[in-house]
Amino acid sequence: MSRPGDADSRPPVYRRRTREFYSLWIAATTTYGVGDVVSTIAFLRYVPAVSEANPLVAGAVDAFGLGGLVALKIAVYLAMLWISVQGANEGDAHLYY
Repeated sequence: MSRPGDADSRPPVYRRRTREFYSLWIAATTTYGVGDVVSTIAFLRYVPAVSEANPLVAGAVDAFGLGGLVALKIAVYLAMLWISVQGANEGDAHLYY
């Protein structure tokens, strides 16, 4: 049985600390999302000696072009966001961050 102060009775951390949650995900989007996609596209397009080393990303690029790269990166980003929300719902600080 949970008491009023127990972690189980409190809302998830992303609802209690919304500013922190959104700030972290905006930083992740800016650095990982935009930075990684832009640098990968620049290297793949403008440096002929460079090829994608990750077989999953290379397959997406080969099959769907740069749109495949962007779609895969967005899917990974959304998966990480989902894991963060699930971690917050379960009170798991490691998954949240």
